[in-house]
Amino acid sequence: MAQFEIAGTTPILRMYDEEATKQFYTEFLEFRMDWEHRYEPDLPLYMQVSSGGCILHLSGHFGDGTPGTAVRIGVRNTEAFHDMLAAKRYKHARPGYNREERSVTLHDPSGNLLRFYEEIES
Repeated sequence: MAQFEIAGTTPILRMYDEEATKQFYTEFLEFRMDWEHRYEPDLPLYMQVSSGGCILHLSGHFGDGTPGTAVRIGVRNTEAFHDMLAAKRYKHARPGYNREERSVTLHDPSGNLLRFYEEIES
């Protein structure tokens, strides 16, 4: 039997407000905008953002993702990540830091839950 390896996962999160979503991911979270795609100028946006090893697809297409989806994202040094976000005083999100769980939990502009957890190096 041939051997295979699953290479990774790319969640697709639903979005509604393109500008608010771009601002949240690229300015607030400091993800990189990798690419954007539309089949035609008046059709919904589909885009990819990334940071380190995390890749997320964001889609305005009906049927791609469900609002309120939860995604866990590993971070090395969640406390420093929280401090960076808190210092921005972003008007749509003031994340707290859960010291016991060493995590930061946020909702994006479409209500998707992003749970940043402390990833321990192996």
